[in-house]
Amino acid sequence: MKGLYNIFVFIYPKIAWLISFKNTKAKLWLAGRKNIFERLQLAFNNNQNKVVWMHCASLGEFEQGRPIIESLKLQNTSCKILLTFFSPSGYEVRKNYNGADWIFYLPMDSSSNAKQFFDIVQPSLILFVKYEFWFYYNTEAKKRNIPLLLISGIFRDNQPFFQWYGSLHKQMLNCFAYFFVQNNESLELLNSIGFEKNIMISGDTRFDRVITIAQQFQSNSIVEEFIGNDKVIIAGSTWTEDDEELDHYANTHPEIKFIIAPHDIDEERIEECKILYKNSILYSHLTSDISHLTSQNVLIIDNIGMLSSLYKYATVCYVGGAFGEDGVHNVLEAAVYFKPVVFGPEYDEYAEAIELIDAKGAYTVENVLELENVLNMLLPEGQEYHNACNNAGNYVKEKAGATEKIMQYIYENRLLTN
Repeated sequence: MKGLYNIFVFIYPKIAWLISFKNTKAKLWLAGRKNIFERLQLAFNNNQNKVVWMHCASLGEFEQGRPIIESLKLQNTSCKILLTFFSPSGYEVRKNYNGADWIFYLPMDSSSNAKQFFDIVQPSLILFVKYEFWFYYNTEAKKRNIPLLLISGIFRDNQPFFQWYGSLHKQMLNCFAYFFVQNNESLELLNSIGFEKNIMISGDTRFDRVITIAQQFQSNSIVEEFIGNDKVIIAGSTWTEDDEELDHYANTHPEIKFIIAPHDIDEERIEECKILYKNSILYSHLTSDISHLTSQNVLIIDNIGMLSSLYKYATVCYVGGAFGEDGVHNVLEAAVYFKPVVFGPEYDEYAEAIELIDAKGAYTVENVLELENVLNMLLPEGQEYHNACNNAGNYVKEKAGATEKIMQYIYENRLLTN
């Protein structure tokens, strides 16, 4: 298995290079790692402070790790934070995040890269988020006796850790000092392969994050004027498949306002949305004076960063991704505002989506007919609608507290003291 892993980490950059001529993300992935060790050496050359290194795969994992970063900075001003990403989807959006002292792409995993990385960074504490496992980085942490924690971990029985061929992955797990997992299933799976003492069900730090976002809500006068007194459906993180389910309802219900925030905002994707939604306008084309708008009932958000606040304006929230293979995006960002959430059929790997349905705060639909039936049921804002609103918001509130548990462990075990 180690041989196959080495082949994977060797080939991955080659494939990225091959597709980079046509794929923007692959091009960014390569460019972000160019001269990476020289840049790291320059950044850490005069550092005398303790370093907490947090690694996230992408943007979603960053949002899970962010409450820990901000708690560490608040409670321990002397430590410095290194934040690394594997994917451009995380790095390019958060490369200017001021909560971290340094932000880099993670160099590709290898024995020499891991050793060089640790020699330069000299971390005192390492936090990997959700399901990041890199053999050489993990084993280098263990060799150097640096505590490595898994934050908001989630495990499923079909993962390699729990298969006959999973010896390499089990070695990675042996490098962790402690596991903070989201649910009992993850706890029991780790127990089944011998991890019983260094594990806790802490919950998911995303609940703490979305609650903070909601508390920091800032109004948007342009959006408010666009909505007026109309009912509004906010559709966030949509893919083509989502918009093809939604467009008929938007095009045939001019009395309802739609705000569409596509997952990708490249030019081709935005043009696709403009074609699907017949009476639409781009957010970038709006001004403080929207009196010129006549028939437009669809606002397409062509920027990054607004979505988590926009959900507050919704009558009903639609969360995208679940009509595609990757599954539903972050349902908590919507539910925290006490709004009913609707999404497609691919959600079974997302515990929060399953639990939100069970709590009767969300609805899943298989096709456009079911989607329109659910919207027709909710939009009159009857008793079921109000029950769903309360159920969604209370579900998020009751799940808060993971950040506090993790921070308590760090300080009780003196992981940032000499």
